[in-house]
Amino acid sequence: MLLFFCVLAASPLQGAAFRSGIDVLEDSGCRELQGKTVALVTNAAGLTSAGGSNYAVLLRNAIDLKFIMAPEHGFAVNVEAGKKTDGMLIGDGLRVYSLYGSSKKPDAALLKTVDIVLFDLQDVGARCYTYISTMKLVMEACMEADRAFMVLDRPNPISPLEPEGFMLDKGYESFVGAVDVPFLHAMTVGEIAMLLKKNRFPKLDLRVVKMEGYRRELFGDELPGFVFVSPSPNIRNIETAIVYPATVMLEATAVSEGRGTDTPFLQFGAPFIDSAGLLREVRASRLPGVEFFPVRFIPKSGKFRNEACSGLKLKVSDRKRFSPFATSAAVLLALQKLYPSSLGLMKDSGAFFDRLAGTPRFREMILEQVPLEVILEASRRDVQEFGRMHPARYIYPEP
Repeated sequence: MLLFFCVLAASPLQGAAFRSGIDVLEDSGCRELQGKTVALVTNAAGLTSAGGSNYAVLLRNAIDLKFIMAPEHGFAVNVEAGKKTDGMLIGDGLRVYSLYGSSKKPDAALLKTVDIVLFDLQDVGARCYTYISTMKLVMEACMEADRAFMVLDRPNPISPLEPEGFMLDKGYESFVGAVDVPFLHAMTVGEIAMLLKKNRFPKLDLRVVKMEGYRRELFGDELPGFVFVSPSPNIRNIETAIVYPATVMLEATAVSEGRGTDTPFLQFGAPFIDSAGLLREVRASRLPGVEFFPVRFIPKSGKFRNEACSGLKLKVSDRKRFSPFATSAAVLLALQKLYPSSLGLMKDSGAFFDRLAGTPRFREMILEQVPLEVILEASRRDVQEFGRMHPARYIYPEP
């Protein structure tokens, strides 16, 4: 097979309405897939702008769709984070295989039953969100099986937020840190796929179906014609997606990140926290674009199930000034200062934290109570070096 790379898109009209990759593919009558056997990596959030399912688009255009593969949270997007999922059947016997069960990488023999694998998942813009990890593994499997890989691109709903956080250190790669991009990367899945091809999979036949009318300076709920469909149980809206990178590191501590409540990631707490004292400490950091308020909650699942927790609730007051990484660092510094024996960041218990952060440096800085600005400057150096190494990483124009 001739191996090549191309970016597929209809010629967008000036000021055209937003169209995701699946919309653009549908508009073409799926001509690039005619006569091919196809597999699809997706879940129930893989909808067209009109609200139809992506696999129905393929079937309606007489595409020979052999099977679907679903990532973490399952095809129905109803399985909690970290829990293995099983396969299932949908429609008239269309098989869905799990990519979050006994294996996270597709079987080569299975991929060899098709000509091309499509990827259509809604990402949320943080490296630890595992859909780009799944994409990397599927790309690797496709290259090994000599099969083409096509990304149906979708918006990064928080792309206006500047890249932040630490890069992956060698030896700290994991399923919550598989792609060497900043923790907050500001890229679409199509752009990340192109970067992976360049750096890891040069022989892969990669095709990216570009979006039309995409403006990376707009948040998902500001993009005309784009409807954000929850891609996992606890990322329920754009507001949560914006705050998620600021509070997700708490997953690796003894503090609840709000799972099991009505506002996961928008609040955090624990039975041992004094809200008033923590509020004073966090407010002293003078974080831009975000406000904090005392809160009490009782999680119905997850950490401290059925226990009363005290903590703080976040409200983003200015998206353009909000820094998720600065907020994350300030909150963690405050928690470690006030509750050093309870937070759970010591070396023996900090392995998961290091995998989320992609490095032990962040945790060590928190433990040593390194000043916030010093942590942010170290992150900026990482991000700047990434930018120097990959100046042409975007396929959509910057504002």
